[in-house]
Amino acid sequence: MKKIIIAVLLAIVLSIVIGYYIFYVSHSGVRIKVTTTTSLYATGLLEYLTDNFKKTHSGVEIDFIPVGSGEALRRAADGEACMVFVHAPSLEKEYIKKGVLVNGHIFAYNYFVLAGPSNDPAGVRNAHSILEVFQRIYDAGEKGLAKFVSRGDNSGTHVKELSIWSKVGLKPQGRPWYLETGSGMAQTLIVANEERAYVLTDIGTYLKFKIEGKIPNLEILYENDTELLNIYSVYLVSMCSGSEREAALEFLEFVITEGQNLINSYGIDEYGQRLFNPAINDIEWLKKMWEILSTG
Repeated sequence: MKKIIIAVLLAIVLSIVIGYYIFYVSHSGVRIKVTTTTSLYATGLLEYLTDNFKKTHSGVEIDFIPVGSGEALRRAADGEACMVFVHAPSLEKEYIKKGVLVNGHIFAYNYFVLAGPSNDPAGVRNAHSILEVFQRIYDAGEKGLAKFVSRGDNSGTHVKELSIWSKVGLKPQGRPWYLETGSGMAQTLIVANEERAYVLTDIGTYLKFKIEGKIPNLEILYENDTELLNIYSVYLVSMCSGSEREAALEFLEFVITEGQNLINSYGIDEYGQRLFNPAINDIEWLKKMWEILSTG
């Protein structure tokens, strides 16, 4: 009986070893092209996940292309990527319907916040909703008292900003106090800091830059965990095939399994708090919220 048990255990171990060997040989030198929202890249989260993934998948290289979510999705549709990390549900839904995105999973979330100068010329600290915040900024801008810096790049953050202006019934584009960078979150925060302007940002990038001393003139002036939920999802691109697709699927599975613990602890040692929340414990709620956000 003992010999049978030992034989079974050896067979299991051997199959695992062979499985890893086959994966390594078949995927050695494989490069996964990934388009991603800038916030995941600028905060270092994707690099952190990749480093841990490669501990067991050393033959795989991952090339990230950090752009806004809109551009990340456009490039995926053009065949420039095999995998996409984004946070713009309304845009994602369009590409899902087109058949570009498949095997989607929510893997993390955090929140948008409204940052601005400490003297708060628009008085947004006293606002009771994000709609009131934007109304106050618009009014102060028209009086020459405040500026607002927008990414202006069709990113997830930009889409969220535009949806808020739309709900308020205001169109700030073209106003002298409304500045568009056409850049990622990092550069937009730096411009807002220099201009002492208001800016909508994801909390992760803000915290990283604040603690690193890059945006001393900005403070969080308004935050709300229901109005400003920020959901991150990962997808495979339908036209991707072969060994790149197989490796991308392995990375996706890693992100939504072992990667959840890594996301949960990321940022705590360096920044004093996590920059993102793992989705695994709140997945049903997040799916419902994603559906609501995907309506725009």
